[in-house]
Amino acid sequence: MELFELLTTVNAAHGPAGDEGAVADVIETLAEPYADEITRDTMGNLIVRKKGSGPRLMFSAHMDSVGLIATHITKEGFVRCGRLGGVNPKEIAFTSVCFKNGVRGVFAKEEKAEFGKLKLDECYIDIGAKSENEAKKLVQVGDTAVYDAPAYCSGDKAVAPYMDNRISCAVLLKALSELDSCANDCYFVFSVQEEVGLRGAKTAAYGIDPAYGIAVDVTDVDDVPGSECSGTAKLGKGAAIKVMDSSVICHPEMVALLEQAAAANAIPSQRDVLRAGGTDAGVMLVNRAGVITGGISVPCRYIHTPCEMVNLGDAAACVDLVKAVAKTELKSV
Repeated sequence: MELFELLTTVNAAHGPAGDEGAVADVIETLAEPYADEITRDTMGNLIVRKKGSGPRLMFSAHMDSVGLIATHITKEGFVRCGRLGGVNPKEIAFTSVCFKNGVRGVFAKEEKAEFGKLKLDECYIDIGAKSENEAKKLVQVGDTAVYDAPAYCSGDKAVAPYMDNRISCAVLLKALSELDSCANDCYFVFSVQEEVGLRGAKTAAYGIDPAYGIAVDVTDVDDVPGSECSGTAKLGKGAAIKVMDSSVICHPEMVALLEQAAAANAIPSQRDVLRAGGTDAGVMLVNRAGVITGGISVPCRYIHTPCEMVNLGDAAACVDLVKAVAKTELKSV
């Protein structure tokens, strides 16, 4: 499959933080023909192993997404909700959402709520119910909802909800399908609960105990009108090699390794310095006695909104960089 097809196939399954099972099922089916071993741990991480003679190398792309969770149902039949991860109500006002059971609704704000200072407590989901009893037949407290928006291509750009981080899941799947062999003992981890605290990668890294770790995720950009320099990456400039974000200062050896691999294989790349936000690299770096950790990032516009945008050429460069590192003979540490 091509990257966009992989993205849409994985994205078709629901998977907010804490409810990633359906996404894992789809990824496992796609990965199985190319894997030497597939396991799931207690947290729900999907771990795909491609054996090699070198040291253990862990790639981690989280498969969960931000979302909403039903907390109350009003007597009028509206659903009040809480956030799963970094949801900004101003960025998703009047967005169509979908619950796991297929019930759809509109995320809306109260009539008198001030948009500029909008709080989640001033919002609700309208599922079309006329009463509390009718609503409870459709949605229960604790049910989760995700953005219900289309995916499409516009030139070399792709737009979809949950590029963060299904595009990186597609990157790992594409790389896995094109790797005949690996110089290292590679673990492709599709992690859970990244959006609520990097939880899945923490347990996966402890179990695998890798010598090297690479988080594959999206990164914010500095290429749209009014950008405030919160990131350094730009769409169309290639794979973003992470230097730091708020969760990690990457190991200099890994930054050099990734830059050398990109140069040696003529892979377009750029440096990724992010003022805010974090990735699975943050917990891999401090696993056990420490891991030589870095990140390969897909530059992405409008992160955590229903219309995230990436350049498919950048994603393809990330595929090539993942493959290049997997084939590089890494030294034992």
